[in-house]
Amino acid sequence: MQSGWSDFKQLTKVGLSLSVVFSSVAGYLLAAQTVDYKTIILLAVGGYCVVGASNAFNQIIEKEPDAIMTRTKNRPIPAGRMSVNVAMIIAISLVSIGLLMLFNINGKTALFGAISVFLYTSAYTPLKPITPLSVFVGAIPGAIPFMLGWVAATGQFGIEAGMLFMIQFFWQFPHFWAIGWLQFDEYKKAGFNMMPTTQKDKKATKLIILYTIIMLLVSVVPVFRLTGELYLLPLSAIIIFFLGLIMLYYGMKLHKEQTDLMARKLMLSSVLYITLIQIIFVIDKFLH
Repeated sequence: MQSGWSDFKQLTKVGLSLSVVFSSVAGYLLAAQTVDYKTIILLAVGGYCVVGASNAFNQIIEKEPDAIMTRTKNRPIPAGRMSVNVAMIIAISLVSIGLLMLFNINGKTALFGAISVFLYTSAYTPLKPITPLSVFVGAIPGAIPFMLGWVAATGQFGIEAGMLFMIQFFWQFPHFWAIGWLQFDEYKKAGFNMMPTTQKDKKATKLIILYTIIMLLVSVVPVFRLTGELYLLPLSAIIIFFLGLIMLYYGMKLHKEQTDLMARKLMLSSVLYITLIQIIFVIDKFLH
């Protein structure tokens, strides 16, 4: 039982899935006029099921490359602890339960959940061995969670949800390119190349800096009150801007030094950034 539970957590990438649930709930709290705990439970459990299913489908498709990479060779399928058929049953069950739960919130939430699964498994995953543009495609489903919470609360996709999507969309480029830098040799061994220039070079780090700057600017746009119901107090915008500057600092250090150490610091600062700004947005809402 313990081994089976451990394999289920690996198949669904429990850490990643919980971070997505966190984003979705933050988006919901940001939009909700009154908090409905039933909706939060449906969003959290349904969201976990949908993301977990995407990860399971991904591991089914990538079982051969996963067996090659040190980081992934102990996953349940390449390690031989779980058959593809069992993984497929789990994935189909999860996506069915997840979309049903999201549909119980409203149709748009279920639609965006379905779009994220489709793009992740049918576009991002097959493109990974072909082109570094896979990161761009993968950033679309990856940017849906924060926005999904807003849609769950309001039943609407407007400028506010679009803004939350843009913040998480642009954040993913420096984040994933930092991971691509760190895992460059492993990915190369498995036939993947996640770097924008296909190399660990200064052209790639220039793009990391550019996308970090875009992310930074997009994140503070709500302070100008041009984004409908979504807006930030000046103090919150300053704190978010400062957090973005930390990422930018490590991006610039990576450009200068071209080391794995700076790539790791950029990656860790990006995780800190996306977590803290979601908390700041929610706290800010309750201060208005």
